[in-house]
Amino acid sequence: MAIIVTGASGLIGTALVEALRAEGRQVVRLVRHRPRHDDEAFWDPAGQVVDRAALEGSEAVVHLAGAPIGGRRWTPAYKRELVDSRVRGTRLLVDALRELSGPPGVLLSASGMDFYGDTGDRVVDEGQGKGAGFLADLCERWEGEALRAAEAGIRTVLARTSLVLSGRGGALGRILPIFRLGLGAPLGSGRQYWSWISLDDWVGAARHVLAHREIDGPVNFSSPSPVTNAEFTRTLGKALRRGTMPIPVPAFALAAGLGEFARGGLLPSHRLTPAKLTAGGYRFAHTNLDEALRAVL
Repeated sequence: MAIIVTGASGLIGTALVEALRAEGRQVVRLVRHRPRHDDEAFWDPAGQVVDRAALEGSEAVVHLAGAPIGGRRWTPAYKRELVDSRVRGTRLLVDALRELSGPPGVLLSASGMDFYGDTGDRVVDEGQGKGAGFLADLCERWEGEALRAAEAGIRTVLARTSLVLSGRGGALGRILPIFRLGLGAPLGSGRQYWSWISLDDWVGAARHVLAHREIDGPVNFSSPSPVTNAEFTRTLGKALRRGTMPIPVPAFALAAGLGEFARGGLLPSHRLTPAKLTAGGYRFAHTNLDEALRAVL
């Protein structure tokens, strides 16, 4: 019985596939090009096409596909791409799962901590309601499509993912060159909380929830130790043995350079606690930011 993975070529997907195969699991990657290997099956979210035969009788489906949130300005066209790549892709996948004679036992579908909106200093667990803003609205629609699998009797887990720490790329990979030059600085006030999780713990948490049938619904994929942006800046500079700039980058400068992404993606505060993972017995490999950064770097 295979585990199906979308978004398998991304940072998280690549690490998850490697870990699953290392423990002897069969993995089939849904890809958008013509399959070239036995472990690939075709799907095209834009064209609303998916290889249903590849999904039949699978053990689990891990759905990670979606256009990158960061790294570019949110033009109206790109915001549509952010929505369509998640909402339409998830709808296509879940429609196919609902029609199978042998559906998977579980769907693990990616989501984001942005569901909660700007939470300020409040600690939020999975019982917190939806916040305000473009990304919160996007997460709600994204999760709503995934939860249609639960209506069909498929256990559904929504991985509300925080900042994933990896030396391979992702958000940390984009800022490392700046910090290595000694030019890292707090963003805005620096008081906003950044919840984070190491890539190893994201993969470990995913394997944990796939194996534990009692876990379903939203799950915060975040370490138990969120920090402020200012503390994150100092800790990353220390891990790289580089100084950091004493003067924060003003919010207006970030907005001028990055537009809505700065206001909606960088400056909101997210102080998450992984209540379901902790209650479900998951043991984090990295709970201290300094140790986590040294490990991933």
